[in-house]
Amino acid sequence: MRKPVDRKDPAYRAVILGTGSFVPEKVLTNDEIAQQVDTSDEWINTRTGIRSRHITSKDESTALLATNAAQRALKSAGIKATDLDMIIVGTITPEMVFPATACFVQNAIGASNAWAHDLAAACSGFVYGISTAQQFIETGRARHALVIGADTLTKLIDWNDRASCILFGDGAGAVVLGRGDDTKRGILYSTMGSDGGGWTALHCQAHGSRHPATRPLPDPNMVYMSINGKEIYQQAVRTIVELVQKSLKQCELDTSQLKLLIPHQMNARIIESAAKRLKLPKEKVFVNIAEYGNTSAASIPIALDECMRTQRLQTGDLIVFVAFGAGLTWGANVIRV
Repeated sequence: MRKPVDRKDPAYRAVILGTGSFVPEKVLTNDEIAQQVDTSDEWINTRTGIRSRHITSKDESTALLATNAAQRALKSAGIKATDLDMIIVGTITPEMVFPATACFVQNAIGASNAWAHDLAAACSGFVYGISTAQQFIETGRARHALVIGADTLTKLIDWNDRASCILFGDGAGAVVLGRGDDTKRGILYSTMGSDGGGWTALHCQAHGSRHPATRPLPDPNMVYMSINGKEIYQQAVRTIVELVQKSLKQCELDTSQLKLLIPHQMNARIIESAAKRLKLPKEKVFVNIAEYGNTSAASIPIALDECMRTQRLQTGDLIVFVAFGAGLTWGANVIRV
């Protein structure tokens, strides 16, 4: 990880104005999965921290989840959809190949003044989206931005593959960012990184230009996601620790000042290992993977919305988002709520 560039306070800050989340009604428990593959609730919970997950019906899509989360975030922020200048949807399970899922959301909520696009960074998609919107707000190019993380990964799962079918759930979370004049509050710092050489650790190969729908796949199972859990585990823990430490240092802060770390909910054991290395007590690390599973780009905004609704966070609290995902990609945001 290269040395961060020098940080200078911008003229504006991107401040969180509102949050929202939405998950499908249908819940799939570990016991129900155990009826399909050789596993058990104890086995899954011990290794992942997951007990259940929400899954979409055949009629529920990524845009539907994202739209509902967006509407709740707008209500929380107290602004109209027409006040939005931009919409970013972090997703790797888009509504369709094109147009962008963000365009479906823009139309559904009536955000007639906003431009919209998707951002494909897998589990890091929301963190990347926050950083992208931050630049537009800090430079004065945008006043209000809607950033959404939404994924329906259960639609890419081979339900006979125990390595992947136990991990993932569906959902969406959204944040409305607005321009703030107080440079001590809002998004203080963001960082992102990637290593395309690690793509084989977590991927889904069909149906892009390498293996288009017009040609038979070399292996029919390529329509499903593939994951190398052991490889991901080691890299994720190390990267999360480095991101948190270096991001706080860049802001001239440390973990003692941190109110809450909100990590991507990829695996409870990964989060626990990273927290231990960071010497963070449990009360400073938010974990809700037990109920939702790994919802990819949606996990951090879903967690943030839960924290805001339960008043676990108050104005002035220091938080850090951190994510690691396919690509490989990673990133972090330091925010004063």
